[in-house]
Amino acid sequence: MKIVFFGTPDFAVTSLSKIFESHHKINAVVTAPDKERGRGRKVSVTPIKEYALSKNIPVLQPEKLKDEKFIEELKQIEADLFVIVAFRILPIEVFTIPGYGSINLHGSLLPKYRGAAPIQWALINGDDETGVTTFFLKEKIDTGNMILQEKITIDPEDNFETLHDKMKNVGAEVLLKTISLIEQGEVDEQPQDDSLASPAPKITKEICKIDWTQPAVDIHNLIRGLSPYHGAFFIKDDKQYKVYKSKVVDEPGLQTAEIYESKKEIFIGCGKSTLQLLEIQPEGRKHMTTEEFLRGYSLLK
Repeated sequence: MKIVFFGTPDFAVTSLSKIFESHHKINAVVTAPDKERGRGRKVSVTPIKEYALSKNIPVLQPEKLKDEKFIEELKQIEADLFVIVAFRILPIEVFTIPGYGSINLHGSLLPKYRGAAPIQWALINGDDETGVTTFFLKEKIDTGNMILQEKITIDPEDNFETLHDKMKNVGAEVLLKTISLIEQGEVDEQPQDDSLASPAPKITKEICKIDWTQPAVDIHNLIRGLSPYHGAFFIKDDKQYKVYKSKVVDEPGLQTAEIYESKKEIFIGCGKSTLQLLEIQPEGRKHMTTEEFLRGYSLLK
């Protein structure tokens, strides 16, 4: 099976590596253009490009996916299948090129959590399970016929980082099985039930801001879903504090947004119950445990 792989972040590298190590042929990868970052404007490349270069896989980095030159390059490869993992929305002119079509690996049990941030929203909403889905692309995002799904348990201690790592490994295995089914002509496509669909929109700064009038368990889940990236935060005395780990507790009983500090612990009252902060990052400082924070800082001063 001749494949062109589309992807950008670390999540996609696991899948690309799995396919590369199989009998399938990766003829090219498509990833985001290089970017200048930081004060020194150092050029950085995507994790997918870094992996591809290490394996001598040709790399395409179009600025615009509808660019005629880019589309012609894709056609000349004569790939059997396009595989997409954590990439931009492909125009119909692109995903209809290969004979077997284009498939996507999505980080949810579709049709649940269609959109840009399915892993985050499963945690934010306090779900105890999620999963991965492979499906054929169609024009409307995340709506194509499903091929395979696999469930993944969300443990109480999971945050975005740990769940992301579980899902990228399971997802790579499911993707490889999917490609084999397509190659063997054994795919049993299942249409999605649009009535069961739910959104997973992009994470914005507004979503990241903690509202202490909400129940402690909901704030705790927000923190889990945004740790370590983007980071749930609150403002105190015009300073921003990010919270990366927390615990729901009943004692001490505090009023909404009321803060209690001991020598090693911080508690904040919520709309229901109390939240203990376990890991925090003051504005302009490093991420630290609450005990480390209290050696030099206080939320009460």
